[in-house]
Amino acid sequence: MNTAKPINSYRPYWAKRFGIAPFLPTTRAEMEALGWDSCDVIVVTGDAYIDHPSFGMALVGRLLEAQGFRVGIISQPDWHSAKDFRRLGQPNLFFGITAGNMDSMVNRYTADRKPRSDDAYTPDAAPDRRPDHAVVVYAQRAREAFPDANIVIGSIEASLRRIAHYDYWSDKVRRSVLPDSKADLLLFGNAERALIELAHRLAKKERIEDIRDLRGSAFMVPRGWRPSDAWVEADSSSVDTPGALLRHADPYVMEEPGREKGEGGRVRTIAQPIRVLSKNERLAVRQDARAHSVVRLPAYEVVKDNPVLYAHASRTFHLESNPGNARALVQAHGERDVWLNPPPLPLTTAEMDYVFALPYARRPHPAYGEARIPAWEMIRFSVNIMRGCFGGCTFCSITEHEGRIIQSRSEASILHEIEEIRDKTPGFTGIVSDLGGPTANMYRLACKDQKIEENCRRLSCVYPDICANLNTDHAPLIQLYRKARALPGIKKVLIGSGLRYDLAVRAPEYVKELVQHHVGGYLKIAPEHIEPGPLSKMMKPGIGSYDKFKQMFDRYSKEAGKEQYLIPYFIAAHPGTTDEDMLNLALWLKKNGFRLDQVQTFLPTPLALATAMWHTGKNPLHRVAAESENVMVARGARQRKLHKAFLRYHDPANWPVLREALKQMGRAELIGSGKKHLVPAWQPAGTGKNPARMSKRRLPA
Repeated sequence: MNTAKPINSYRPYWAKRFGIAPFLPTTRAEMEALGWDSCDVIVVTGDAYIDHPSFGMALVGRLLEAQGFRVGIISQPDWHSAKDFRRLGQPNLFFGITAGNMDSMVNRYTADRKPRSDDAYTPDAAPDRRPDHAVVVYAQRAREAFPDANIVIGSIEASLRRIAHYDYWSDKVRRSVLPDSKADLLLFGNAERALIELAHRLAKKERIEDIRDLRGSAFMVPRGWRPSDAWVEADSSSVDTPGALLRHADPYVMEEPGREKGEGGRVRTIAQPIRVLSKNERLAVRQDARAHSVVRLPAYEVVKDNPVLYAHASRTFHLESNPGNARALVQAHGERDVWLNPPPLPLTTAEMDYVFALPYARRPHPAYGEARIPAWEMIRFSVNIMRGCFGGCTFCSITEHEGRIIQSRSEASILHEIEEIRDKTPGFTGIVSDLGGPTANMYRLACKDQKIEENCRRLSCVYPDICANLNTDHAPLIQLYRKARALPGIKKVLIGSGLRYDLAVRAPEYVKELVQHHVGGYLKIAPEHIEPGPLSKMMKPGIGSYDKFKQMFDRYSKEAGKEQYLIPYFIAAHPGTTDEDMLNLALWLKKNGFRLDQVQTFLPTPLALATAMWHTGKNPLHRVAAESENVMVARGARQRKLHKAFLRYHDPANWPVLREALKQMGRAELIGSGKKHLVPAWQPAGTGKNPARMSKRRLPA
């Protein structure tokens, strides 16, 4: 993979002489106490300021502080005017605008588009402390406050909205966040490399409009702009590969076109290998050609009205996501283009250690007093050991933001953070709540061959089967667990992150270690469904993997003399799910004695592949055309409610709608009071709706 300058190798900016701030300043008084007359960078965030590496504003702020820059924080500003955005004055280099750790629309609204009653990232969980589409609103207010300031947007909301995208809450395709926010630059993904380089270059008086070569950045340019004459443009229709992407490319293949006669005497272009160059020479030529090519996606004005081309653009976007071979992307928005450079290069283990070793206060800003911040309460005794996910689940936004390549911290770095929690975090009782990340058990897992990894275009390393080139050795993680729980003062280390059980069953020793030492009675895992239809649209393994894991879980729990339980998670109304699929899942739940308390209805998030299925009814996991596969989508509120009701078949409030559905599906034999029945024929007083009224309503097929 292309090499990058280590993020801790830059010469510090002159302001490093001011030293380390106990907390990054949020007011002019705090700035003056530090001896500052201005900030070099001001981070605006929709979250409460918690000085901990799990929170974006703290990680970004401390990272820039370590480079010598003075960083201020404007947390949850009043967006109704520009006044609050003038709180710290104009930044010398740029405003860094983020919505926070979540997309603001996901944060503010449920899967049923209803406003949430609380906000986990706000003191005392108060709602309505951030606007809809916070990145756009904050950027506009910052521009209003200081018209000539540089505006840089980032965080997961900006990442997921960097091209034209379907917005579930308005039920339409929105433009890239760049033209709406009027930002100078967008940094997507985990942007440490781009952020540090950008700050140093601006400090050297480069103009932000001239900085066009940062990986992981996006910006607006005139239509047809190119970095140089060496660049060539390819239409997205020329790079889409038919069918599933299961065959690994030979990283040394270099082809040139030839011609031969096909059927009917027609001349067609074929590929003929060049054999005169060495492998390394051919690879260098190929890499140089890709490095100077840009793929044009269908324009916003086209995809907003054409579902097939929207799904095609989504597929192309995901095919160009591996930082080892991704090309730049460009998409027209009116008379201008949104240009996306290739994704950022992953951090090395040493760089990850550097980021997590910065001098975080590891607690909320003192201004919040005794207020309870739920997101902080949830993670304050946990440790993030890695980032990224190669699972590729279509409903998840992790890969669009963090990428598929796992970036792991060193064992020493993780153990040191556990000791920091033990020694410095108030309320610690000796129990570490989690050692994890996006997944619990992908720590140090990677492709066995770096050349194959750099040239791979698969959307998942574990679907439909675990790739033969994937290292699934859990030994480093087992060793980490053992050393963590052996630390003085540590009573127990729990694992709270989601587990890839299809990987775990390949490492029985890991499952034994996990079950016998790191489960607090319950372990949450996510089969998501049992039926092949929806599972194929989710890119999730079949239920057989769950059954194998459960057998191991039960056996090792029994050997340890512990009564422990698996808590499975499922999704209702995911694209590709029929009413019959949900009925079969409900019967499976009843057969296995599960009565789910909290259930999840599919929530289409920007850029996710499942969202493209939801919006278009097409399957971007394969080549998209007007005649290609149509995906069943439960869009209507009534059908989504039915799918959710199947997951809670035991709730009397759901019985009327389930009885009516079972009759319409020709499955009335499942209504009754026996063990073979799903719901009873009688209705407890005060529950559900009037069955007579329900019978007059038709449910969707």
